[in-house]
Amino acid sequence: MSATPLRSAPAAPLTADAVAAVQRRTRTVLMIGQVLAGLGMGATLSIGAILAAEISGSPAFSGMAATAVTLGAALAAIPLARLARRAGRAPALATGALTAAAGALVAMLAAGLSSFPLLLLGILLIGSGTAVNLQSRFAAADLAAPATRGRDLSLVVWATTVGAVSGPNLIGPGEALGAYLGLPDLSGPFLFTVVAQSLAAVLYLVALRPDPLRLAAAWRAEQVAEGERLGTARPSEMAVDHAPSIRLAMLAVAFSHATMVSVMAMTPVHLTAHGASLVIVGFTISLHIAGMYALSPVFGVLADRLGRRPTILLGQGMLAASLLMTGLGAESEGWVVAGLIVLGLGWSAGTVAGSALLTDAAAPDRRPIVQGRSDLVMSASGAVGGALAGVVLAGLGYSGLSFVTLALVATVTVSTLVTPRR
Repeated sequence: MSATPLRSAPAAPLTADAVAAVQRRTRTVLMIGQVLAGLGMGATLSIGAILAAEISGSPAFSGMAATAVTLGAALAAIPLARLARRAGRAPALATGALTAAAGALVAMLAAGLSSFPLLLLGILLIGSGTAVNLQSRFAAADLAAPATRGRDLSLVVWATTVGAVSGPNLIGPGEALGAYLGLPDLSGPFLFTVVAQSLAAVLYLVALRPDPLRLAAAWRAEQVAEGERLGTARPSEMAVDHAPSIRLAMLAVAFSHATMVSVMAMTPVHLTAHGASLVIVGFTISLHIAGMYALSPVFGVLADRLGRRPTILLGQGMLAASLLMTGLGAESEGWVVAGLIVLGLGWSAGTVAGSALLTDAAAPDRRPIVQGRSDLVMSASGAVGGALAGVVLAGLGYSGLSFVTLALVATVTVSTLVTPRR
């Protein structure tokens, strides 16, 4: 079946107030879904690395869990986007969540069979949950007015904070629950993924009504028809993609993500090699995650009021500052911690503003596909950045990694300044 633009119209004429009411409800549903998904994903990612090392027999393979999740998110991005375009956001988000739940079941089976390939398959499927998280921010923008699109999108990103911070703390209770149920060691936390993702799927199917993407199509169709009836309709540049802005938005999101992943992934290795305790490492990563998500609404409002491009530049400025902190202060735990916090803030600004710009620049009928491609490039960039970061760390050290990564920030900054506007 070919992916054709949605043309679903409600029985009664739409009003701006009615659309705004649906948007508020949609935003709330998506935020709840983000919390549920985060609760499951946080525990899964942490225990997945431990389980991978135990089953494979080598700590060297522990990083394969994070790689499999990222790859799974990349592989799911386009199929879920096409499904959203064809059937609506709710079926796409629910399908991704159920795939992640199925992946958790596969991972539990792998723990019982001590099968490393089966474990990687399960974690790969769980990666579709990350794809759902990424697509949810775009779903929040389907019905949003351009003047508040950045804010609405950022609120859904902010909701990830709850799950990202709380999820890892469910490992202990998950293991206790697994032992009580007689499950294999280290498989209990995956139960939370199964339950949380299943509940999220039900939430999307039941509560995302009317579907925001389908309603947005109907709302646009009514506006066009009204304009034609009144004789005020005229060709709009918004009906076609603005390719330069799309390329800039995808670059900003992908390179901001690659910068963040490259440095963040190597920070625990650097800190432990210099004698830092696991408490310091955990505290540093927790502050970094808080920086990524907690202030995203601030950057959403700035993207709406100052503009997408100025906020992207603000994000690149913070990323550059963080890399200078970690590069010049690599031997100081305080500077590294501060650098990781600012790194998270820069990622947040670049991701929120870039996502808003992407939605602005894509033609309404093509937005789901363009957004899916952006998510694919974002996940792939993170995977490549994380893989190459280890090589750079081994050759140039933590300071060298920070300085090399500045090239990504410079590329986005220059591109933002020279890319023509619509």
